[in-house]
Amino acid sequence: MRQIIKGIVLITVVFLGLLALGQDSPSLGDVARQARQHKQEKDAKSKAAQDAKESKVITNEQMPERSDLAARAARAGDENRGVAEPSAPNGAKLSAEQWKSQIKEQENRVHTQEAELNKLNDSIHFAPGNCVYNCVQWNEAQKGKQNRAERMQTALEEEKKRLEDMQESARQQGYGSSVYEP
Repeated sequence: MRQIIKGIVLITVVFLGLLALGQDSPSLGDVARQARQHKQEKDAKSKAAQDAKESKVITNEQMPERSDLAARAARAGDENRGVAEPSAPNGAKLSAEQWKSQIKEQENRVHTQEAELNKLNDSIHFAPGNCVYNCVQWNEAQKGKQNRAERMQTALEEEKKRLEDMQESARQQGYGSSVYEP
């Protein structure tokens, strides 16, 4: 029985030795060369991909306070402020088309300011209670936005009042609601 076990062990050792010789394992130098080549190819691909698509994250703080459209509308509103109601030279009545165009301009100003105010209000987000980094500065910036929104709301109410005054003036001149949509 001992000889049978020795024979099985000997056959197993020979078989495993032949199996190990049958495998062509690369040398350590070849493995290092392949790893270096693979790393260089990977770096080249990632650099090409990065060059092809440079992405940048833009936060609300980097966005301009007001869009160009809103700034133009505000400038136009500033130019027309102080005029109680539009009128033609020498106190003559304005035509229906003139009333209509001026009322439409004022309506556009109101809609633009409403859109800007809504956009600003939507961007106000205070830091949560579990905030860890930069929370005080973030909340101060949000308070600043909130104050600006309140000022914009006041200006919007003034523009709406001005629109109502223009509509009332058109009614008093006998045009009724034919120059605007009530």
